[in-house]
Amino acid sequence: MATATWSAKGRENSKIDRSGSRWLSRISYYAFMIVLSCFYFYPMIWLVLSSFRENREIFTNPFRFPEQVNFQNWADAWQIGHISTYATNSVIVTSLTVIFILLFASMGAFAFSKLPFKGSKGLLMLFVIGLFMPLQSFFIAQSYIFDKLSLKDSYMGLILPYIGVGLPLAVFLLKSFLDSIPKDLIEASRIDGCSDRILFIRIILPLLGPGLATVAIFSSLNAWNELLLAMLYIQDDGLKTLPVGLLAFSSRYVTNYKLLFSALALITIPMILAYVVFHKRIVSGLTEGSLK
Repeated sequence: MATATWSAKGRENSKIDRSGSRWLSRISYYAFMIVLSCFYFYPMIWLVLSSFRENREIFTNPFRFPEQVNFQNWADAWQIGHISTYATNSVIVTSLTVIFILLFASMGAFAFSKLPFKGSKGLLMLFVIGLFMPLQSFFIAQSYIFDKLSLKDSYMGLILPYIGVGLPLAVFLLKSFLDSIPKDLIEASRIDGCSDRILFIRIILPLLGPGLATVAIFSSLNAWNELLLAMLYIQDDGLKTLPVGLLAFSSRYVTNYKLLFSALALITIPMILAYVVFHKRIVSGLTEGSLK
């Protein structure tokens, strides 16, 4: 009887010790993640705080909280920097780029994954090679072609190269996702009389939702932030995108830092919010595509 009582107390003490250990481990984990998050997120916080300062304060007290939260800097940046025009151009270019990438990549991935054809492996290899092609390796030839086709200083002068750059990664991600879909589902659809077009529209596209969301976010970020091609192909002020428009705040000898930081905050915060809203779909799209 005494032995049984001692054994029960021992198990109870063991449970308390394990529970305390789990709590300590959990608190340590959250403390570490909070510190790590502050470390990585501090530049964004500093950028937003600096957008409320005057130029003098940015240089004299760069790491303190602003003496006064001045939203006038944001209004001035929006008006003086013509952010509305540049933002409209960026939205048009980014939206059309993402739409075409999703359309072409989903059809291409469907063909590579479920409709194998002669030469499909070689063609897929070209897309894989496209993942490793640096932008600088082809823009001289591309610039020459765009000159001949009069595509410079037009939206298509940016949309076409953005689609070409974004397609390899999009096809690769969506094909990996489609490879995880059982063949039985495709065969059952064909037995029911589905043609390739019906199969793609009614079966494949709904299943591709998480993968398409992942591709859309990555493609949006790439097109929204791209600078080099936008500088090369667009000289008309009315067609410039946001990354090029930000250069207006900086000249060879003078930079208006308060307006530059304000404009950066204005264009960065929406993208961060978009990522926060869709981050679960991004993670699920990446992980589901890796499972077979």
